[in-house]
Amino acid sequence: MDWMLTRCEEVDEEGLSGNEADSEDEGYNDEIADPDNLLLNMTVSRASSRKSRPESSGSRLERFGPGSDHSESDDEIPHKPREHLPEIADFTTVDINDEKAFDTDLEDKGAGAAPGVSIDLVADFQYLRTAYAIDTNLKFSDNLFAALKTTTAYDPTGRTAYIEGCKKVGVVPASYFLRHMNDPHLSMKHHGLGSQGMRAIAMSLVSNTSVLTLDLSDNWLGHPGGHAVCEMLRDNCFITHLDLSDNKFGLQTAESLSQTLQQNSTLTHVTLSGNDFDDKAAVHFSDAIMNTTKLEYLNLSHNLFGENAGIILGPAIADNSSLKELDLSWNSIRRKGAVAIAQGIKNNVYMKKINLAWNGFGLEGSIAFGDALKGNQVLEELDLTNNRITSEGAVLIGKGVSVNETLTTIRLGRNPMQTAGCYGICAAILRNPNCALKELDFKDILVNKDFDDIFKQVQEQVPDIKMRHGGMEPPKKPRARIHPMVKLTNYIEKNNLRLVDFFNKFDKDGSMSVTYEEFQQGIECAKTALQKLVKSEALKDTGIKLTQEEVQILLSELDSDGDGEINFSEMVSGHTGFQESQQENINVILTATQPRPVTT
Repeated sequence: MDWMLTRCEEVDEEGLSGNEADSEDEGYNDEIADPDNLLLNMTVSRASSRKSRPESSGSRLERFGPGSDHSESDDEIPHKPREHLPEIADFTTVDINDEKAFDTDLEDKGAGAAPGVSIDLVADFQYLRTAYAIDTNLKFSDNLFAALKTTTAYDPTGRTAYIEGCKKVGVVPASYFLRHMNDPHLSMKHHGLGSQGMRAIAMSLVSNTSVLTLDLSDNWLGHPGGHAVCEMLRDNCFITHLDLSDNKFGLQTAESLSQTLQQNSTLTHVTLSGNDFDDKAAVHFSDAIMNTTKLEYLNLSHNLFGENAGIILGPAIADNSSLKELDLSWNSIRRKGAVAIAQGIKNNVYMKKINLAWNGFGLEGSIAFGDALKGNQVLEELDLTNNRITSEGAVLIGKGVSVNETLTTIRLGRNPMQTAGCYGICAAILRNPNCALKELDFKDILVNKDFDDIFKQVQEQVPDIKMRHGGMEPPKKPRARIHPMVKLTNYIEKNNLRLVDFFNKFDKDGSMSVTYEEFQQGIECAKTALQKLVKSEALKDTGIKLTQEEVQILLSELDSDGDGEINFSEMVSGHTGFQESQQENINVILTATQPRPVTT
């Protein structure tokens, strides 16, 4: 265990006898010779130290240090005023912002003081912390920094640099950072660091050799904080994974980040989503993508890239020789920008995954990506979720799928391609005997039975393929039956006939009365023809499409007296009565849909 020890105070030689002084000095020298004994003695609980304190054992810090509750009077133990710092041991696991040395709410509940650190030691450190917080000018800390410099030639953790940095920029040290700055995976997201807090942390991370993964997302660092991160990355050669999401960097920081990505030789994964990068910032990132040789993952999602950004980034993607995964989702890349990126993917021979969801490529992008899949034999995952791809666009992408032999996952969910587009993709898979697809994602797209049938054929060809869709389309509801009198009325109005002229077509003998047989013969040429067309759905001789059942319903409606014949008066009354009933139904519907008047 790393430890530092400084003498707390000097005891007046006149206040103690020679034997006592010799014995105490002797015990003190023994402690110096054996650090383990010193730490073991320091772990004595504070309560037990109050009850009994042996004169010949224990350190000066236990007996007289700050926070000790000794019972000896001032007369018995004369001493001089403090001229040296209190003893300092290993405080790497002690919380400087908690009175009881418990972790903050960012830690797991129930975590207390670090094992192996005595309560007296915590109390002494709390004394230093309290003095640090009370003295706003931080005057007392000058001696502490001087002592740290003299006692520690090199601090690989960066703890000393962080304390000095906090003093320089005037911020309170983050206790969570002090406790976890030696962890290989350091997460400082949602801490509200700001630009000044980031400057202090950057000073510490310059010499830190432990942190490999650093998460600084959602801290609103702004341009000054982003510049501090870039300066730190120029010297730090240990961090490989960096997350700077949601820090509102903007155009100014984009240039610094681009230079850093080109110069740094250890960063492999960088996330820069949600930082308001626009088309102008795309110029700097295109340089970074084109010239980086170590970066394997780059996330530029949730930014403000538009069509021009796609035109700029496309050639850089084509020339990149290190990126294996690129995320440009949740931007506004359209039309020509989508075509440029598709051309870049077509010519890239390293990239394995690309996420272009939530952009809006449309038909032009679909054509370009269909062509890209024909030429690219490296890409394994393609995400085109919610890109305004229609059924026609899906069929065009399917042409690329029908010849591609490396693509394992394609995501086309939430596109207006309907079941026809899904059917086209499955048909393309069937045309490709060397298809490597293992996952199809048609999320939130309803499919029908035809798609279900063709996907079963796909499963026979690719047994382990997985597919997700939005569910089966609901069965079509049967069309509402139209009353035969409506068809009769529509025929009369369509041909501009008077009711009497229509009746005369059936009344061949001029008796102003039509029998059932005459009425049926007027609709159907002959009784024999009607029997032959029993299974027919419509009778077309008069142009009125009526089934046999509808003819019977119409006859029963018009023959009001039930004598087996339909005279002209019955025809008129039946026709007029039906029109009046229809108008009443329309009035009821209109009344029900009108808002009710407000009453008091």
